[in-house]
Amino acid sequence: MFIKGVGMTKFGIQEDTTSHMVYEAALESLNDADMSMNDIDAIVLSNMDILSNGERQRHSASQISSLFQKSLPIITVPAGCAGGGTALWTAVKFQKSGNFNNILVVGFDKIVSNISKRVTDEMLMGTERIYEQTEGMNFPAENALVAQQYMLKHGATPDDLALVAYKNHKNAFLNPKARFYRKKVSLEEIKNSPVVASPLRLFDCSIPVNGASSLILSKDNSDVEIAGSAEETDCLAPFEREDMTSWEATRLAAGEAYRQAGIAPNDIDIAEIHDAFTSVELISYEDLGFCKNGEGKEMIRKGVTNIDGKLPVNTSGGLKAKGHPISATGVSQVYEIVKQMRNEAGERQIGNVKYGLAQNIGGAGSTVSVHVLRKVS
Repeated sequence: MFIKGVGMTKFGIQEDTTSHMVYEAALESLNDADMSMNDIDAIVLSNMDILSNGERQRHSASQISSLFQKSLPIITVPAGCAGGGTALWTAVKFQKSGNFNNILVVGFDKIVSNISKRVTDEMLMGTERIYEQTEGMNFPAENALVAQQYMLKHGATPDDLALVAYKNHKNAFLNPKARFYRKKVSLEEIKNSPVVASPLRLFDCSIPVNGASSLILSKDNSDVEIAGSAEETDCLAPFEREDMTSWEATRLAAGEAYRQAGIAPNDIDIAEIHDAFTSVELISYEDLGFCKNGEGKEMIRKGVTNIDGKLPVNTSGGLKAKGHPISATGVSQVYEIVKQMRNEAGERQIGNVKYGLAQNIGGAGSTVSVHVLRKVS
């Protein structure tokens, strides 16, 4: 299976309707693939149904059918913050099992400016068990507890977390579609930002934005192939697992994606990692097999994952600085890797990319998709 075209809106605080954002992203991917909607056989969507995107519209499939004035199979795949990656994984399975040559995959959400505090609270509580919610446990607090355990176990420090944020903000500075495009953030600003939930500071947390992203999955040959596609789901709460500082869903999904692609972790040239919190990026270095357990801090300290390092990670700016529009995130990761493989990444372009990896996470390691992309020579 191949990626024929990719598209995405700018991630930010724009007031566009969800239909407008979906249309913009989809049109870019269609133009990129030199296709029209008449060439699309099915659509797989993902969005946060609980939000209704501030538009009181929860029937997303029919909404998209109306948008394109086309009747065809459309399915919606909600999976929290892992929605985009899970939609792509679903499309891969869908394509293998059906008579669909070209599938449009779209992730979208509008979560800034028009969402009430009640709904925001529901979203922040939405990854925890009921008995955690009664104690006031929200998503930043849950990840802070994981980060505390990780730091105690492996000797990482708040300065290591700050380096992750600093790296990703420097990358977003170069990305015209990132929320923090051309916005400089210093390491001192990051280290001195307000504490959200210790040890996580404001700049350790991803930024909510509005946005949409899309891609066209095709059986026809193209310049980028999906060499591996895997998804795994684990317990909702990290404390229910054997080790909350290493996420089995990532390890299993990555292992399966590598197996399908016939490669090892050291074959990856670029990665887009789900840095919902800076601590998650460090944990993911290890779970994706880029280093041994406890060595993630060494990768960031030595600059291995910098844009000019041996394994550039989050050249887009990541969720941290490109922005995190929930369901659009996973597909936008693939957008970045495809652009890098085609040498279309502009100022943030790295060297030759043969293999790229996109990791999309829902919850604190609860649902994880991993996709390995291969550049077709």
